[in-house]
Amino acid sequence: MQFGIFSVGDLTQDPTTGRTLSEHERIKQMAELAVHTEEVGMDVFATGEHHNPPFVPSSPTTMLGYVAAKTEKLILSTATTLITTNDPVKIAEDFAVLQHLSDGRTDLMLGRGNTGPVYPWFGKDIRQGINLAIENYALLHELWRKDVVDWEGRFRTPLNGFTSTPRPLDDVPPFVWHGSIRSPEIAEQAAYYGDGFFANHIFWPKEHTQRMVALYRERFEHYGHGSADQAIVGLGGQVFMRKNSQDAVREFRPYFDNTPVYGHGPTLEEFTAQTPLTVGSPDQVIERTLRF
Repeated sequence: MQFGIFSVGDLTQDPTTGRTLSEHERIKQMAELAVHTEEVGMDVFATGEHHNPPFVPSSPTTMLGYVAAKTEKLILSTATTLITTNDPVKIAEDFAVLQHLSDGRTDLMLGRGNTGPVYPWFGKDIRQGINLAIENYALLHELWRKDVVDWEGRFRTPLNGFTSTPRPLDDVPPFVWHGSIRSPEIAEQAAYYGDGFFANHIFWPKEHTQRMVALYRERFEHYGHGSADQAIVGLGGQVFMRKNSQDAVREFRPYFDNTPVYGHGPTLEEFTAQTPLTVGSPDQVIERTLRF
């Protein structure tokens, strides 16, 4: 089992001071967080990919390449890379370079993105999100496993005798996670290829996530990659801890109420009752984490 931290790189006003970090400060802060992740003994740091305010991580491989030079053991990942709006050829090249620079400490998490306006900025249609994810990954998977690729699909120009460079380190592609909050098609895709499935377990009740994971495990076995319990599952979650629960709730509430990720919706109490978000003492966090 591995534990790590992922950041979506949002710029949120500090409700206690009224100050918002500059883009420069936030980017540097994310890099420092990644280095500290290794220092405290965690296994993975992952950065999101966003191309719209109020977020800053538009170039994940640049960030992770910098972190690779500052760390020795940390697995570097994305959370997520947009398989729908990025060219699979560029993903193959960028992450192969990162894999070489990090001596193999590279994972790749793929997702569709949940911000509608981003799609037309990159010439794509959000209504084709699932189809883009399926076709683009089929190409990426092939680019990393064949020295010469001929390809024709619906969403990009054909490739004839194309070789993606550099080749994956030691001919072993980065480990791939397929990330999703709500789409069974993505669980099916992960199972088909025998890749990892990352259920971003931050917004929905645990029953929904349990159904998604069960589907992935069942289909992983169906496709002959091993038994269902050998399927590789990742889960996202949020925790805020203080020595006692009252201090944790008091300190975290203004941040929850004002974050662009989940503020201005359900109350903190409603959200913690319905999702894995845990705000409290270390004992409460451990007990609830084991329960989920």
